[in-house]
Amino acid sequence: MTALAACPAGGVAAEPVYLPVDSNIAYSLVESLPTGTPTTRLSYGDDPLQYGDLWLPAPATADEPAPLIVFVHGGCWLNAYDAGHTSALSTALTQAGFAVWSLEYRRTGDAGGGWPGTFDDIMAGLAYVESLTEYPIVTDQFVIAGHSAGGHLALLAGGRLPEARAVIGLAAITDIAAYSLGENSCQTATPLFMGGSAEEKPADYRAANPAMQPRHANTLLLHGSADEIVPPEQAQLPGAIRIIEPDAGHFDWVHPGTRSFQTLLSTLQRTFAE
Repeated sequence: MTALAACPAGGVAAEPVYLPVDSNIAYSLVESLPTGTPTTRLSYGDDPLQYGDLWLPAPATADEPAPLIVFVHGGCWLNAYDAGHTSALSTALTQAGFAVWSLEYRRTGDAGGGWPGTFDDIMAGLAYVESLTEYPIVTDQFVIAGHSAGGHLALLAGGRLPEARAVIGLAAITDIAAYSLGENSCQTATPLFMGGSAEEKPADYRAANPAMQPRHANTLLLHGSADEIVPPEQAQLPGAIRIIEPDAGHFDWVHPGTRSFQTLLSTLQRTFAE
């Protein structure tokens, strides 16, 4: 089954409806999803790529502000993939009552992108949360989440931000040095992001490696057992909570019609309830 967006007779698009799909979906299914529209786009820096889309749920008010998720999209750190491919995820999260601050950032191929500029952008985008107080969201108890290479960046950032409620890695790269030795297209993009191999740049790889850096006290790793892009053995960090979704692939986490999305949703609901 595919996800469909209904359009009423008046011609105004209704909220997208995401129908159930099987596990281990292809990226093309994510690209074809209907999406809502973010509430506003805000710049957290001077570069055109240093911005975030703020998605607010309809029920949020000053008296009942929405819980906030800061989301970092993936895409092998490459500028071929922008935040647009996770707009359906942001849409579905707002439908569930969460606010989403979805960060765009400079990536490999962009001036200033790669290590450490990409990570500097993520930290700047997170610091901008303090400037979102005019919106009906809870800014002092946010969750940082990221998918794939965005999960790598989220985990690194979370180790520096103990004030965050939790850090959630979705199919996240947790050991960038080990990952860089693989042969799939994302693994071979790692030295491009880092500006060299782990052998050539050991200090940079150590600084960029969640496995070798401080971790947030409440770190959760959600991973699919059938992930061929970021192998399930990456889903381990000392002290992290590990949730393996049976038969799920890499892109299931960013498709609102999957069982994996329901797992993410229940994880977020528990995290904010604690």
